[in-house]
Amino acid sequence: MTEFTDYLSEVFRQFGAVRVRKMFGGYGLYHDGVMFGLIADEVLYLKADVSIAHYFEAKHLGQFEYKREDKIVKLSYYLAPEEIYDDADEAETWARRSFQVAFRNKKTKK
Repeated sequence: MTEFTDYLSEVFRQFGAVRVRKMFGGYGLYHDGVMFGLIADEVLYLKADVSIAHYFEAKHLGQFEYKREDKIVKLSYYLAPEEIYDDADEAETWARRSFQVAFRNKKTKK
């Protein structure tokens, strides 16, 4: 783990316990066994779908993307807003929204 991944436990303390697990080239951020965040290159992205994407888009926060062969692939994770790092209430609000999306998606896949 890194200092940044350790720091996320403090950022989301009001939301609840979070766990970071290594995956591929980055980390997954989990709450109650559900991945609601993605960490790549020390940058946090939060899970979103059409029901909450407008919150991210209103703040001009981009989607996580990577290049595979000659194509850009976008995932359903958006850059986390800066204010979550200084405001526990904001961190809880954003985490709860993303967790609810991730939880719904997990239930749908079963």
